[in-house]
Amino acid sequence: MNIATLGIRWRSILLNSELFDQQIGDLTATLGDATRRGIYVSIRESTEPVTVSQIASLFEIHPNVARHHLDRLVTDGYLQPTRQRPEGQKAPGAGRPAKYYVATQKEVAVEFPGRRYELLSELLARVLERVAPDEAAQAAEEVGREYGAHLAAEVGLPEDLGYQTAVQAVAKAMIGVGFQTDVSDDDKLVTRFCPFGSTAISHPKVVCKLDEGIVSGLMGAITGTPEWASTPHEKIGDDCIIEV
Repeated sequence: MNIATLGIRWRSILLNSELFDQQIGDLTATLGDATRRGIYVSIRESTEPVTVSQIASLFEIHPNVARHHLDRLVTDGYLQPTRQRPEGQKAPGAGRPAKYYVATQKEVAVEFPGRRYELLSELLARVLERVAPDEAAQAAEEVGREYGAHLAAEVGLPEDLGYQTAVQAVAKAMIGVGFQTDVSDDDKLVTRFCPFGSTAISHPKVVCKLDEGIVSGLMGAITGTPEWASTPHEKIGDDCIIEV
């Protein structure tokens, strides 16, 4: 894809800027500027090295402004300069040869806001309580147990660990899936942060049974002792305690 084709593609992206911003808008200070972000995407997807003048023309900005954005992207590791010309282009005559830019291999990670997941868990809890109000807690615990057993196998937790070692292993596994879980002096699991957030407060019968189920599935896979009881928190910020 050459730079001219990219110009058409970039204009089509701008027509849906809200979706584009949702996907890569909240990255770093470097890519927070919409024009700089567009420059980076265009160069990353171009099959040819790109010059300052091409970027200035594509984005209808002054060459000095284009050079500023390119230098910032180079400084932060997203681009690198090269003297390599596009294939088939002849070398210039007298004067300094043009500087070209290509994208580096630096990864750009995109994460959607965690609040979306909290909203999803809230809605799913409501659905479960409406579909099976008398069986919601039991269903949540069963789902939790299945997931806990799957997680134990996925993580590779060994069987027949001593009880205290097993509790520590369970706490680490819970941390790996978003809980902030520690082991108290009397071997209880204390969760100071729950990824279900306010949903655990509004639907404790469902969410806390789900948490219990996960722990039970993990412990059952390790020790064969799957029965746990929880003391749920009453408000956000309180600890949730699970004990055998």
